[in-house]
Amino acid sequence: MDLGIAGKRALVCASSKGLGLGCAEALAEAGVDLVMNARGADALEAAAADIRDRFGVTVTTVATDITTEEGQAAVLQAAGAVDILVNNAGGPPPGMWSDWTRDDFIAALDGNMLTPIALMKACLPGMIDRGWGRVVNITSQSVKAPIAVLGLSNSARAGLTGYVAGTSRQVAPHGVTINNMLPGIHATDRAVSLDSGVAKAQGLSLEEAVAQRAATIPARRYGTRAEFGAMCAFLCSQNAGFIVGQNILLDGGAVNATL
Repeated sequence: MDLGIAGKRALVCASSKGLGLGCAEALAEAGVDLVMNARGADALEAAAADIRDRFGVTVTTVATDITTEEGQAAVLQAAGAVDILVNNAGGPPPGMWSDWTRDDFIAALDGNMLTPIALMKACLPGMIDRGWGRVVNITSQSVKAPIAVLGLSNSARAGLTGYVAGTSRQVAPHGVTINNMLPGIHATDRAVSLDSGVAKAQGLSLEEAVAQRAATIPARRYGTRAEFGAMCAFLCSQNAGFIVGQNILLDGGAVNATL
């Protein structure tokens, strides 16, 4: 399928590895030039070089923490006028409700709610002026079904979802869409971190913890970054202009819900 976005320019946050990298790769395969961001310069440069070699698109890199005001300013200056924005940032650590402080919640909101909102506010006016734009926010399946030990993430991502629900309807008349992708467990470093915590708590090996979690997923496996990226690229395509303000689960059927 021709996605119709060759020659567009995309800012993909936290894209040196994992789901962000999957989105960057899929967009590059569709002919989109990229601005890639991550905190670690070495991994970022390696990912960017690989994408340039494989897909022949222009890739600009900005190694910085996107959750800080300084990092956002640096990325936005390098990005310039972008047609596509993919918001992504690492999730807060797991824990117990009784341990989280106000500072923990502020950090979670900064990373997973206020940062994507700030980037949308910066990029949406230009998209509106040009009459076309795509925003995809990577959130979590916990928006649909909360995960108790990820209460910080549940809270921040639910707040972002509420913001998108209203804002997406306001910008849609201008040819700009905003949608959210809700990943379940994918084979990423984040999954390794969560599974390692389970393994330690339950006295399991990492392999046993992975098998235990996979058994709870109807697809009986973890997702891949490639299939996640393919959905991102479709939502950013010319074919997805009638998809507005949606929360799309990519979880192998893990969330047991009719709607």
